[in-house]
Amino acid sequence: MTNPTLAASTVEHHLRARRDAGRGLLMPYVTGEITPGWTDYLRAFAAAGADAIEVGLPFSDPTLDGVTIQQANDTALARGASTRRILAGLAGVPDLGVPLVASTYYNLVLHDGGEAFCAALRRAGVSGLIVPDLPVHEADELTEVAAAAGIELVLLASPATPEPRLQEISRRSRGFVYAVSLMGTTGERAGLAGSAAELAARIRRGTDRPVLLGFGISTPDQAREAGRHADGVVVGAAVMRRVLDGAGPDDLLAFLATLRRALDQE
Repeated sequence: MTNPTLAASTVEHHLRARRDAGRGLLMPYVTGEITPGWTDYLRAFAAAGADAIEVGLPFSDPTLDGVTIQQANDTALARGASTRRILAGLAGVPDLGVPLVASTYYNLVLHDGGEAFCAALRRAGVSGLIVPDLPVHEADELTEVAAAAGIELVLLASPATPEPRLQEISRRSRGFVYAVSLMGTTGERAGLAGSAAELAARIRRGTDRPVLLGFGISTPDQAREAGRHADGVVVGAAVMRRVLDGAGPDDLLAFLATLRRALDQE
């Protein structure tokens, strides 16, 4: 079962400790219920050196996600995925040694109500939550409900975020600040967006909280470059494309190990 000691710690405490020890942070993503035995991917991620793991709760209209994550959502939903089934699967996962961060859209939170939703996350051993369509000026209620349940609500910032709003996001985000490297949807890209470095620098001027860059980070070279500007990376579409193409846990372990080595070279 999920380790209660780890579940009781915070995402931020865990990531800060690793960052302050000089480690580049790696958070891979998997869509819950994407395949039978999908939790085996979590074990592979941890074995590859992940510092946290993002678990997507599928939603029928993932507006911020590109084609690959949309396909992953559709595949999981066609298999009968639901928040309840995914959290039941997580509750049965042995201690991974790294925190789990759920991500989904606000409709799913509202469906059960914030208190019940966050309590269910906590029972499953999840300690962080990303809700990309929840703007900072509307996040007060969920932030409070999540905190009461021991869940850290992570906020996102983009290159277009104006400075006063960016400062508010940096101050109010919990766990880490999710830096969206470009204006667009998730997906693999040929190179790291030029806006990524500037955004990470802007965020870091306003907070000591860990900053993770996501959207479009697909290769070891991109991870290495991102690690020069931020504390770490989120890798989603590159992982899920491999899963959709039939890659198993060992294949993903090997892929993520290349990103781990790239981050360790920084």
